[in-house]
Amino acid sequence: MSQIYDRVALIGLGLIASSMFWAMKRGGLAGEVTGYARSEETRATAREIGLCDRVCESAAEAVEGADLVVLCVPIGAMEAVTVEIAPHLAKGATVSDVGSVKRAVIEAVKPHLPKDVHFVPAHPLAGTEHSGPKSGFAELFENRWCLLVPEGADTKAVARLRKLWEAMGANVDEMEADHHDLVLAVTSHAPHLIAYTMVGVADDLRRVTDSEIIKYSAAGFRDFTRIAASDPTMWRDVFLTNKDATLEILGRFTEELFALQRAIRTGDGDHLFDYFTHTRAIRRGIIEAGQDTDAPDFGRGAAKE
Repeated sequence: MSQIYDRVALIGLGLIASSMFWAMKRGGLAGEVTGYARSEETRATAREIGLCDRVCESAAEAVEGADLVVLCVPIGAMEAVTVEIAPHLAKGATVSDVGSVKRAVIEAVKPHLPKDVHFVPAHPLAGTEHSGPKSGFAELFENRWCLLVPEGADTKAVARLRKLWEAMGANVDEMEADHHDLVLAVTSHAPHLIAYTMVGVADDLRRVTDSEIIKYSAAGFRDFTRIAASDPTMWRDVFLTNKDATLEILGRFTEELFALQRAIRTGDGDHLFDYFTHTRAIRRGIIEAGQDTDAPDFGRGAAKE
């Protein structure tokens, strides 16, 4: 692989930014990678582990001379960061992001960017329940999707960013912002909210002790707790900024839940069997698309627990 950008600036040094750095270094995709995090502790950790070629003391310093700037901060912080870096961006630079919501990011970022800067929003559909600068690894994006939301951006800037994500191992697709937010409400945002709720219900159900919940966690509840361990700041911002799509999906979920409650109450085994047969087919489709494994226990070995 060859170098795609001369200098990349990563603003925010959590899981996604650190994984991008290691993936770019592995492939020689950037001449220099600068980084900035608001927390002094995070900057110190980044320097300690060799994350970024140069960790800067301000976002403005980090973006100087960069031909790609990637905003890896929570959605609620995007606007303030953009205002801070806008006067320091190089002419012709591309600004991108990794946020889970796209319409709100576009509204927060685009108005503050200079006219000679290209804005290409992006969303890598990859992650773990871990966060922070030490959580990243070069393989995070391999065979995962990264969605670009160009919104009329310069085609050369879009093609260059696509090349970077593909070189980091991702499959790349383009999507319109509002459609992206609806798709992610189905595939990510509502499931996270349901996981948070189920873990909260277990915590509130005092007839089941904490030790029993931990000791007898079958795979279903264990997976809920894994999802519910995700970064609280990020997920607060996701729900506040993708409100309409998430509420629409939760409304549909509630209707389906009521129908299943009715089937259980009335002993309608046929309805339950048909419903579970249909949902099982969706699971098979995910496996066939290479987005998970059909290995026992979803491929989780003892070492991964």
